[in-house]
Amino acid sequence: MTAALAQAIATDLLVDAAVRILGFAVLAGGTAAGTAFVYRWYAGEGIPDGVAVLAGVTVVALWLNTKSALGDAIIGETPLLDPETAGYTVVTFAVSAIAADGGRRVGDSVAVDTVAAATPRTIDEVSQLVRAAGRVVAVTLPETIADADGYDPVDEETKAELAGEMLYLPRRLSPDERRDRLVTRLERDYGVGGVDVDLADDGTVELLAVGSRPSGIGPTLAPGSVAVALDADPAPDASPGDAVEVWVSDDGEMRWVTTAELRATASDVATLAVDEDDVDDLPADRSYRLVTLPGSADAGRQFVSLLRAADETITAVTVDADGPLVGDQVGTLPVAVVAIDRDGEVVALPAADDRLEASDVAYLLGRPAALRRLDER
Repeated sequence: MTAALAQAIATDLLVDAAVRILGFAVLAGGTAAGTAFVYRWYAGEGIPDGVAVLAGVTVVALWLNTKSALGDAIIGETPLLDPETAGYTVVTFAVSAIAADGGRRVGDSVAVDTVAAATPRTIDEVSQLVRAAGRVVAVTLPETIADADGYDPVDEETKAELAGEMLYLPRRLSPDERRDRLVTRLERDYGVGGVDVDLADDGTVELLAVGSRPSGIGPTLAPGSVAVALDADPAPDASPGDAVEVWVSDDGEMRWVTTAELRATASDVATLAVDEDDVDDLPADRSYRLVTLPGSADAGRQFVSLLRAADETITAVTVDADGPLVGDQVGTLPVAVVAIDRDGEVVALPAADDRLEASDVAYLLGRPAALRRLDER
């Protein structure tokens, strides 16, 4: 009977120990799961394995330490250093560590699904979220897109793409900053070369005109100039924009041909900008020698090159006899007058007090919006 009683007591102790170990496993797993969930939610990435396991085991250790140095919490009054107590402690921490790792996986998986469900997954969802927060203002482009003064017209496909398009800009911007941001967006996203836009304070676009900036070397050539490719040997340090002399060998003697501007080099081929009258003196079957000059190309060519990269453009306007520009002083115009063609005589950079006369052809430099305001005077 004594043996049976001892066996029953041992069985009760084992069952009690198993229940306690299971409870500690649940505690460690739940702690690790919660830690992994919070970490994923806050940091956007999974928690390191060791951190989650350590968090779960730490809670178990704190629980055990509150029970009279592991005594009452393990097996009643069993001495601390008994083999049963030591074995139970080792098993408890081992099972808790395994449960903590499992809890980490479960918590991280739940957090991934939760974050994915709460995060916008498309551009439209992001836009709706930002608009709901009041961070942006919607700008709707008009259905009719005009051509910007001073630029080549854009293709109809681009205009159709722009018509009625809705763009979102930050609400915190001032009206001028909002307009500049809209111009930058249109030039970058739609490949237009110039934009003229009237934007109201509430975001309404009252007028939109766009133009294309021609590409290639042709638009950078000054009037009366052409580009030719020659078999030549420019100096190693020669670069586009350098003024060069073109020489050719005739029966062993070097002969000067013309002065040009170096535009590009590729191996033994040099592209030069020369006067159109000198093209016949540069046959393609000859080899030439280029001599770099200390000066630079003429101001006209430099002006054309700089104008291509600037926001401003240049256009020619004929002054009508009954038009609004007749009698206006050059200095009062919202644009720069770079030249006036008057009865076949060109007046370059006219004085500010010069007045425009009927039949004058004025060459105006300015942004599209400023050029448009001339018609509204």
